[in-house]
Amino acid sequence: MDRLWAPWRIEYVRSEKEEGCIFCDKLKNDNDREMLILHRGKFVFVMMNLYPYNNGHLLIAPYTHTDHLSGLSPEERCEIMTLADATMKIIKKVMKAEGFNFGANIGSAGGAGIKEHIHFHVVPRWQGDTNFMPVLGHTKVQVQGLQDSYDSLKPLFDKIDLTQED
Repeated sequence: MDRLWAPWRIEYVRSEKEEGCIFCDKLKNDNDREMLILHRGKFVFVMMNLYPYNNGHLLIAPYTHTDHLSGLSPEERCEIMTLADATMKIIKKVMKAEGFNFGANIGSAGGAGIKEHIHFHVVPRWQGDTNFMPVLGHTKVQVQGLQDSYDSLKPLFDKIDLTQED
């Protein structure tokens, strides 16, 4: 059985959170590179995770501030899935990902660190991508910085056209 361990994230989980919604607040800033927003769709946007499990760990969130799927329209839910597919294709092409973890943590009991605004995780995976560092050393080795990852992914996100099939 494969396990995805991320003991370094406990710092974020236990840290005092700022007022407001991180997703809504980031959308107000038009400097997408600074906010790590890779794509703004019609109903949904894609951004990098500031506390990634792996390089290329992205978040897909609706513009609508809701904490549950039933708070989203069918169009919003459809765009989430369409962008998840496009995101995985981009990460596979740029980062040579061999697999993915994809899903949402809903509610505190479901493990949501930001429970008030539903969002979906796209976590690229590679064979053997876990090692002793996170488990024994409480240290995660990231092979590429967030801004470098952003710069390598952004050109492909700029080409996303949700009106066409691939």
